[in-house]
Amino acid sequence: MNKQKRLEMLTRWRDANPHPETELNFASPFELLIAVILSAQATDVSVNKATDKLYPIANTPETIYSLGVDGLKTYIKTIGLFNAKAQNVIKTCGMLINQHESVVPQNREALEALPGVGRKTANVVLNTAFGWPTIAVDTHIFRVSNRTKLAMGKNVDCVEQKLLKVIPAEFKVDVHHWLILHGRYTCIARKPRCGSCIIEDLCEFKDKIE
Repeated sequence: MNKQKRLEMLTRWRDANPHPETELNFASPFELLIAVILSAQATDVSVNKATDKLYPIANTPETIYSLGVDGLKTYIKTIGLFNAKAQNVIKTCGMLINQHESVVPQNREALEALPGVGRKTANVVLNTAFGWPTIAVDTHIFRVSNRTKLAMGKNVDCVEQKLLKVIPAEFKVDVHHWLILHGRYTCIARKPRCGSCIIEDLCEFKDKIE
């Protein structure tokens, strides 16, 4: 994959979707943080169904913390791994209250210190809530980057570093969303929809499907 191909690929995604957004429902950095914690190994749809009921009742560190683990579970029990996630969310709310004046920190180290928050979650929050040019590599981005040869790597960390190196600055804030959406709806895992792909002629995947 050469520089010219990458530029054309990114330009097409931008032309098709100039202002991409996450499919998680949120109205504040805190709501996004909690939604992303809940989304680990779960679909955005399942998380939205839960938070659409939770957030009208509790959508601040104090109000969610006041629910307690058992109270929170009643809202998120339809999400996978809800027991562990409930504990992490309550602990995270406590840390935000006690250490950050109930404000989501715009700092990677502080974010990654929160229970249930790893590098990927921190990247999503920094990018989507605060506009940082970070790239959170999930399974979709890992697959699309390797399959198209946009940025190849043996694991998510390698792909993230390669993307940060080869993606021009003007595209870095949005490329995370383009890649996720492309992987979720077009370049799907089992049977990619190559015939309806807007970058099909640029993609270097050898086993394309009509």
